[in-house]
Amino acid sequence: MIKKIYIAGPLFNIHEKKYLEEIASVLEGAGYECFLPHRDQTGIEESELDGTDMSQETKDRIFENDMDALSSSHLTVALITGQDIDSGTCAEIGYTYAEGKPVIAIDAEERRYRNLFVEGMISKTVNNVNEILPAIDLYKN
Repeated sequence: MIKKIYIAGPLFNIHEKKYLEEIASVLEGAGYECFLPHRDQTGIEESELDGTDMSQETKDRIFENDMDALSSSHLTVALITGQDIDSGTCAEIGYTYAEGKPVIAIDAEERRYRNLFVEGMISKTVNNVNEILPAIDLYKN
């Protein structure tokens, strides 16, 4: 049963963060519990996340929080827009795949050739946020 969803994607600008937050809003509105890495870090102050002078201790806590969320999630939704799939997003896709869990990717209707190895780990690709819930329904059993 799908209850917890990890949302993966690049976090380099406000546009990417807002799109990920929109994805979370749709999923949470449908009753799913979501982990959004830039929003849901426990034990870390927002000022520690700005990236200007992040300590090793903060980096370690972020890594552990992300790993805990990936491990406890039943499915990953990954935003794969951009010239190439973000390296962190690729790592999250790979971990999810290795755990035998589905990955639903959102390409935002971009037409690009992707890394075929990473592409092979994606269970389903959708074009936009409106297609996520029907895609999740494929993996509910």
